[in-house]
Amino acid sequence: MQTPKKLLFIVGIIAVSGLFIRALIPNSYKSEMRVGTANYFPESIDFSEEKAPLQITDVRERLDRELLINANLHSTTTLILKRANRIFPVIEPILAANGVPDDMKYLAVIESGLAHVSSSAGARGIWQFMPDTAKEKGMEVTDAVDERYHLQKSTEAACRYLKTAKEKLGSWTLAAASYNVGMTGIQKQIDAQKVNNYYDLALNEETSRYVFRILALKAIMKNPKQFGFNLYPNDLYAPIPIRIVSVDSTITDLPSFALGQGINYKILKLHNPWLRDKKLPNPTRKKYELEIPTAGY
Repeated sequence: MQTPKKLLFIVGIIAVSGLFIRALIPNSYKSEMRVGTANYFPESIDFSEEKAPLQITDVRERLDRELLINANLHSTTTLILKRANRIFPVIEPILAANGVPDDMKYLAVIESGLAHVSSSAGARGIWQFMPDTAKEKGMEVTDAVDERYHLQKSTEAACRYLKTAKEKLGSWTLAAASYNVGMTGIQKQIDAQKVNNYYDLALNEETSRYVFRILALKAIMKNPKQFGFNLYPNDLYAPIPIRIVSVDSTITDLPSFALGQGINYKILKLHNPWLRDKKLPNPTRKKYELEIPTAGY
């Protein structure tokens, strides 16, 4: 058994070591969310100018849950904040041009973390379209080309879906929820429960959390420092300047094509993730636009 003096000595060493290690962590990555105070929970919040009824106990607590979870997913939320600096400038003008609320960009955040991910169910890209839905919304999905990975085209397709959902269901909040469970799924619950407000509906676990996750990420991303994310401008991923090369014929060897553009195949794929093969068949002479970076590669 340790003597009291030895125990105090060991505790002191551990404490000093902890302070030393913390001092080595850059300030931009230190997170000190003030949980348990009034500082982190918003007085009010809306989605697409549709106010969330925070006076309802379960609504307030469901939002609190998502705020706490996402504010404490330090690495994940930090990466989202970094990526948003590059991705949002592409998404925002497309939403605006299509008459879709700017808040819908946070839907993309919770769907994919603003990365071109693949789900076990078969959804792909930043907007997580399933193959059949992507084709219905005008995207090309083949072994060689998958436009679910095309940020501009998938955002346009998401706008088409969300506008249709808004017209059918009556609110942007319900339209967002339908992105998770489908328009038919939401309409069935509206008919069965005889209420037409997202916050009044009893839904499955995932859909009942869906809009609250959007609200939480919106709150955190609009006020990251309030939630302990102290990122500096040079911590964020900067947009990369590009030039566009249009092609309307088959490219049999994309690695050689890339070298001819002054880059390599890896860089070509990073900037054009919708290219899914080492060739681009084009028997119909469809016009494709390829992004070629002019710096940062």
